[in-house]
Amino acid sequence: MTRTVVTAATILLLAILVGCQDPNQGGSTQLPRRGQPYSEATTPVPVEAGATADEIDLVEQMSTQRQAYRRSLETLIHHYDAAGNNTKLSWARSELQALDRIPQYRYIIDAQVLSADLKATERIQAADDLYADAVKTERNAGLLPVLKDEELLRVAIGQYGNLIRQHPTSDKIDDAAYRLGEIHEYFRDYTIALSYYQRAYQWDASTPHPARYKAALILDNKLHRRAEALELYQEALVKEGQNSEVNKPYVERRIKELNRSDRGVQ
Repeated sequence: MTRTVVTAATILLLAILVGCQDPNQGGSTQLPRRGQPYSEATTPVPVEAGATADEIDLVEQMSTQRQAYRRSLETLIHHYDAAGNNTKLSWARSELQALDRIPQYRYIIDAQVLSADLKATERIQAADDLYADAVKTERNAGLLPVLKDEELLRVAIGQYGNLIRQHPTSDKIDDAAYRLGEIHEYFRDYTIALSYYQRAYQWDASTPHPARYKAALILDNKLHRRAEALELYQEALVKEGQNSEVNKPYVERRIKELNRSDRGVQ
């Protein structure tokens, strides 16, 4: 009994701590410290006009320099280890450990640079395999929201992103975008999560996921862009109203409230 109470109290405390974190801090864009390597370079697929070549070039250069710095430290460690110089070996190892502790970010967000005009139309086995691997990684991160392995979630972000960039016509890109929206929302990076939910229904207007509903909730409750939220709530009610994840009574109530507010009715 005591153990149950302690466990429940710990989970509650963790939930409170997570809830107190500021949103949009980029926690979901940090590169994983372990797991599969992730390249920030984009592949040549259609991009939105707002994605500048200058930014992509700068990020690619920075990523290359990151990797070169790490390789140089690792080479230095091997050199001092072979030479038996324990003092400088300790220095180099300490510097490499410090490098591992520094947050490193994905600066190119696929949902914000890949075109809304991509279409999830083709069955591609390689894309299906990438999707299955990403889902497995995400599930291995854990089921409880406050006890998830965030490093594994970051690995899954890279895997879903690889699928979209490598197979932009796959019928799995809307599924990957929706799952990316959920992961970014978990990290409270609401602007990025919104972009992925939007891409899910833009890439497949008949996506089985309640992406419009999730996007509307973020617009309404997190970003306070109520006019956009109202429009999406209305679309979600028509196109996703039968989805079990959609709280239909809540959507209907919010549509009425937002319509009254829009007319200036108190």
